[in-house]
Formats: sequence, structure tokens, C-alpha cells
Amino acid sequence: MRRAPRTAAGLVPGSVLVLVLAGCGGGAEPPAGPASQERSPGTGRTEALTVPQVPDDLEEQAERAAMSDLAALAEQKAAELPQGLRAPVEGGDVSWPQCPRGQGIPERRTLGLPMPLDSARFVVMGLTNGPAFFPNPCLAEQVAWVRERGLLAGAYAVASYPDPATLAELGERGPYDTDDPGDPYAAQRNVGYQQALFDITVMRDAGLPAPLIWIDVEPVRDWEWSGDLEANAAVVEGLRDGLVDKGYRVGIYSTAYLWSQAVGDLSLGDVPEWRAAGPTSRAEALRRCGASYVVQGGSAAMGQWVQDDRDLNVTCPGTDAEAPGWFHRF
Repeated sequence: MRRAPRTAAGLVPGSVLVLVLAGCGGGAEPPAGPASQERSPGTGRTEALTVPQVPDDLEEQAERAAMSDLAALAEQKAAELPQGLRAPVEGGDVSWPQCPRGQGIPERRTLGLPMPLDSARFVVMGLTNGPAFFPNPCLAEQVAWVRERGLLAGAYAVASYPDPATLAELGERGPYDTDDPGDPYAAQRNVGYQQALFDITVMRDAGLPAPLIWIDVEPVRDWEWSGDLEANAAVVEGLRDGLVDKGYRVGIYSTAYLWSQAVGDLSLGDVPEWRAAGPTSRAEALRRCGASYVVQGGSAAMGQWVQDDRDLNVTCPGTDAEAPGWFHRF
């Protein structure tokens, strides 16, 4: 039977400037707005990539990972961690650009950019090397860096549209019935679901038990979104479904403009929103906490800005970085 698309019921509430995001998907510059910052230089390469192989037991691995992570989270809460982070708290985010130079896939060679400032209280780590199905090549080392400092640790995953080979390989593998004429995007949903299983496995292998995964929706250079907004939205819905089915909370990272360009009027409901302000300032990032910058109907969680080759973040006033279960404290 066809699996109906999920609503946002039961997901944890949490909580735009026109720009290219500082996240690590990459993308084209929108038609207007302040100067944007490209996080990964184009390589000009056209090598064909091999379709990544997803093990048959990936879902079982993800199930075990989720169960272990939830147990760790329960143990963490039993330790009665200190609360009181309701004033804005600063942190950072990292991914493949912060890996030592020369790693990663040809389209996303790592850059050796600096890690977060000493003042950071939390770090959100990217699970992919840009697009889906390619792991951040130094995630384990980044997790170790965060653990050594006793910081709050989070995770984000870039959503991307599958190329024809990946769609053919994975479009039949998932909970959606591709034979159902009532769901023309079942294959895209299944690929999104497989992205979730891949991301959970990558996170678990790196020793990162984050209770919430932020879904990064933005342009992804060389893995552009299709011209069919409903098909694009189906990938994001499938990714969300896979994460939720395995016990994870979800949030989204984007801007209102880029979200609408990629997935139209898709709404995942009142999930936390991590909103980008680009190469601006902390004050401008805090402005993103306002109602004028809602991305898709969720609640403001964090604002992000870029400064001196770092992605900097600040929690929105009134939020508690620990209480909503966004992060794991090592």
C-alpha cells in the first residue's frame, strides 16, 4: 500500500535573506541580495561518479544505531545536565571544508578551513561531503575535537536530488509503493528515505549520538534540484520520514528564498528552523530569529553568519540549547 506523506505531528517544536548558504551543499547565487560566499571552489571536473552502493542491511544498522543513541540520550538526561542557556549562546558548524586539504570527492575537495572559535558552546557537524551518499571524510576527527572540549554536539545532513542512476538503484528500496499510480513520486521518497539511513549510519560510525538531525535544503552544485518542485519535496519528505522512523528529531536549515526555490511550498510544520544570514554579523543572525524570516512554518532556533572563514551560530533568545534535545553533550 502507498505510504501517505507524514505531517509534522509529533515532531519536536523549535523553531531570509536572499543568499547562497554557508552550509556545505554548494549552489548557485540567487538573482538579488548581498554578496554571497562560496564555500567550495568549482573544480571544473566532469568525471562520472560511481553510484554509491547501499548495503542490504543498512536499515538494520540504522535501527541499531538509533536504539543505541536513544539509550545514550536517556542516560544523558538522567545525569541532570545544567540548564539555563536561554540567553543567546554562540557556537559553530563544520563539515568537509574544515577537513585537511585534499580529501573528499573530486567535486568537493576539502579546504582545511579553521575549526570553531574557543568561545563556541556547541558545534553542528555535517554528515556528508556535500551531496547525499558521500560521507564527510573527517567526521570522526571532528567528533573527537568536539568531545575533547566537552561541547554540545549536533548533526546536519544535506538533502540532494538523485541523479538518474541513483534513482534507478534506490527508487524501489523503501516504504513507498512505486506501483501505486496515486503517488508519482514514490521513488523520490524512497531515495530520500535511503539518504536518512545512510546519514544515520555515517553519524553512528563516527561516534556522534546527536538526538536531532538538521535537514539542509539549499542548492547543491553538480547535484542540482530538478525542475519539478513536487519531486524535490518528495526527496525531503522521504529523508524526514526515515529520520523520524528511526527515532530522531528533525529541524531544517535554509532560507525562505532557497527553500521555495528547491521545494516550493513544502512545509514540515513546526520543526526548529536554523536560519542563515550569510557573510553579515551576529546582530543580523539574531534578526533571523524574527517572524519575518520564517522558512517553512517552524519556530526559530538558531541564526548563522559567516566571518573570517568560519560559520558562526547563535541560538535564538528564549531557546534552551539543551532542553529541546537538539544536541548531545560529551
